[in-house]
This record gives sequence, structure tokens and C-alpha cells, in this order.
Amino acid sequence: MNIDFNKNNDGLIPAIIQDATTKNVLMLGYMNEEAYAKTIESKKVTFYSRTKNRLWTKGEESGNFLNLVAIKNDCDNDTLLISVNPVGPTCHTGTDTCWKEENISNFGFLSQLEKTIEQRRTTSDGTTSYVASLFEKGINKLAQKVGEEAVEVVIEAKDDNDDLFLNESADLLFHYLMLLQAKGFTLKDVETVLKGREK
Repeated sequence: MNIDFNKNNDGLIPAIIQDATTKNVLMLGYMNEEAYAKTIESKKVTFYSRTKNRLWTKGEESGNFLNLVAIKNDCDNDTLLISVNPVGPTCHTGTDTCWKEENISNFGFLSQLEKTIEQRRTTSDGTTSYVASLFEKGINKLAQKVGEEAVEVVIEAKDDNDDLFLNESADLLFHYLMLLQAKGFTLKDVETVLKGREK
């Protein structure tokens, strides 16, 4: 990996720390060549502390280490993106991230869709959305709808129309998210089960 530690006069480059699982940014630190080498060797993220003027392995006092997963260099060779498995909170204040956010999984658009379903399920503004009407019919109707969509996915999987297969897959996922909410769960709960099965 070609890293330009000489781009800045102090020999330091930014190191963005990202959780390897949740993809959340946990913190920003700085590395010099020696800190980078120690990180590679120890598999624990080590920075150059500008306040202490020395190498500093995150967690050396708290035990909240950042276990190295991977390092990527940016297009200018002067910024690192470091994937880690954090042990405990990352910020010295005791929070998960230095932005005081919980380090929980976010499934991008699917998380946004979960919120939309929740809003439409609970909003009583005089109009009835498809989501609200389906929830009103109860758990049996929701479960039946998921079953119907699953069958349609199987049928389309046997044909050669990719567009129909993807549309039916989207319908299945949408209705499954509703069923999860009706049972009091989210994608995060499913993720926890899948993680528990990881060998």
C-alpha cells in the first residue's frame, strides 16, 4: 500500500475508524508511519497522539481496543479508512462513537422503509394507507399476505422474467417488514439471530 505520510509537514495522515459490522464511523485519529506499522503488527489500532506527542494504542488504558479488520487507502494516498471490531465504547466519554450515536446496524433504505411502515401504521390523520389497512385486518391477514407473496416469488423464480421476479421479491420483503412489526420485531432482531448462527 502506497501511503503518502509526507503530504503534511508533521508526517501525520487522518485515519477514519469504521465499525466492520455496522459500517458506522466511530472516530477520527491521526497516524504517522510508525503508528501504521504498529497497527499492522499488533492488529490493534494505534494512533499518534498530538497531545501526548507519542504513539497511543486505543484501549491501552481503558481496555476498549479497536481490533483491526482491514485498511483502505484513499485515492490521494493520504487518508486511511480502517475497519475494526471495537471492544466496548470507542469515545473517551463512554459513548459508542465520538458523535454520541449508538453503534447499531443501519440497513440503509430498508431501515428508512421500516420507519415509514411504523409511521403509516400509527398515524391517524383521517386517511387510511394500504399499510394501515393491512395492519387493521390483523396478524392472520398479514401472515397470509406474506405467504402469498412468497409463493409468487417462487413461481417467478422458475421463469425467465427477471423484472417480475425482482418486483415480487420487493413485495415479499415489504410485507415481511410489516409482519415483523406486527410481531414486535425489526430487521435488527433478525440480524441478531443470524449473527448467533455464525460459526
